[in-house]
Amino acid sequence: MDSSTAILKKAGVEKSKSVPPDHLVQENGHLCFIICLAGFYSCHWKWYQRPVKPGQCCCGKGECIYFVLLLLTFSSWFTFLYMWGEAKNDYHNFDGFAYGNLGFWFQWSTFLLFLASFFFSYILLLLIVALCLLLESQQLYLHWCHKTAMFFFLFISAIGLTLITLFWRRQWNTFYLSFQITAPFLHMGAIFTMTLLAWPVALHFFRMENRVLQMLILSPYLAILIFLFFIPMGMYSPCIREKGTLGPKPALIGHRGAPMVAPENTEMSFLKTIEYGASGFETDVTISFDGVPFLMHDKTLKRTTNVEDLYPAYLTEEAAMFPWEYLEKLNSGNWFFEKRPFFGMPPLSPDDRKWARRQKIFKFSDFLKLANKENKYIIFDLYRPPKYHPYRNNYLDRLLQVIQDEARIRPDLVLWLYNPHRNMILRKAPKFQQTGSSAQSIQSLKEMNIVKLNLDYRKLPEIDIRKYAEANITINLWVVSEPWLFSLVWCYGAHSVTTNAVHTLGSIEEPYFLMTPQEYKTMWIITSTVSILFISVIFGIFWWKAVGRYRFIVDSSTSLEGTGSLYSIFKAVDDKMPTVV
Repeated sequence: MDSSTAILKKAGVEKSKSVPPDHLVQENGHLCFIICLAGFYSCHWKWYQRPVKPGQCCCGKGECIYFVLLLLTFSSWFTFLYMWGEAKNDYHNFDGFAYGNLGFWFQWSTFLLFLASFFFSYILLLLIVALCLLLESQQLYLHWCHKTAMFFFLFISAIGLTLITLFWRRQWNTFYLSFQITAPFLHMGAIFTMTLLAWPVALHFFRMENRVLQMLILSPYLAILIFLFFIPMGMYSPCIREKGTLGPKPALIGHRGAPMVAPENTEMSFLKTIEYGASGFETDVTISFDGVPFLMHDKTLKRTTNVEDLYPAYLTEEAAMFPWEYLEKLNSGNWFFEKRPFFGMPPLSPDDRKWARRQKIFKFSDFLKLANKENKYIIFDLYRPPKYHPYRNNYLDRLLQVIQDEARIRPDLVLWLYNPHRNMILRKAPKFQQTGSSAQSIQSLKEMNIVKLNLDYRKLPEIDIRKYAEANITINLWVVSEPWLFSLVWCYGAHSVTTNAVHTLGSIEEPYFLMTPQEYKTMWIITSTVSILFISVIFGIFWWKAVGRYRFIVDSSTSLEGTGSLYSIFKAVDDKMPTVV
């Protein structure tokens, strides 16, 4: 028995010509696993072992760059997917914008959500496989098809984020607001992820012999970890508050009624709003060619009626140019089942489906009588008639005539939002509740007799609701339909919200996220402490292994002369060490 055989026996490995090179891997049950990982990542399914030698980097410079680009692509798609997922509250607006430009209805927002989920899942899978290969000390080689897909996905995400910034910039406000609810949970998830990543970081840190490479591996990891440990000090959420300081639940105002369970702006929609306990109605008012106010959001009748079937020659004609005798013949219910205006709409009972299909355009006077009977507040957008309309210049007089003389609704139930000619409205209807649409100074609002503000929910960070409340000016926010957003608005102290989801928000008894500062501080400390403990244990294990290897090499150095390379002995010892990966 020669000296090299003796040393190999000391390492627990016997040389045998009958044993294949990958026998040790097969004995550990890793061979098939590594073949699948390497096959998916590099598309080389024929097994050949490419382990990383001790002291060497896991991959060449080119593959390191591709790995960094993979991380960048993952980060960009995570940002896009998170932002688009939190934008669900405004999907209907996005789809409506697309409909106005394309001329046909399709749930583009939902399509983009599923597409982004697919791209993100693909990149996440590649990243997980790469990390698994690193854990197995395998060299990385990303196949060209994955590289092409990665560059394509990175380009698409950059285009998507740029388009949102240019054309839907205010959606970034929603992105910011969402962190006030999700940040504590995202923080815990990030800490957990960094704890898991301690394993591959420690593995390759202690395998490196070059100090520069060691610092390149450890420094970014420690920087991110320290940032995560201390970032809660800069977090703010109105839902982290002392017990007993939460205000009352905001009242609900049905946006065009209950448009997720009934066709918008129809009698059924407002009756459903009453059924779900809303405090008021929001709608849109247009005046017909013969002076009959009716409820219609769009300029044309194409989306929400069967005008294409009855009057195809007038498909693109403005709704205000039709006389009432034409309008009252149109159906306003069938489109609800053909176009499916919202994602995740609840199913209707057979009776409700029949009822919805029978809906007609709702006359404004009937709407007012219903609100007066049920003691519900009303707020509406008023559209001035187009050119050549007989009521273009006296539409306000006609509207007041319907409100005061025909419907005779209690004036205190009317939240008057329309800003032009507000002084005239104050003279003719002094008991209307004047409602503003911009957060001006309290003095300016008092001069205009404004008692309520109707604001975009994205303005939340810019306004002090408590300051307005002290001046007896209440805040209504539109359009708030997602439970997380409603919870946040509740914590901010809003008086009411306009919503598409009265059927969902009405059943919420408390904010989805509510925690005292002491509870949050305890959660932060426990999470950080447990993470530090696990990371220390992981680094300790690999430090112990590194010390064990070093001692063996020192003890065996005198026996290595003429017996082969240092790597052959190092690898034999490394394979024999207790498995920790």
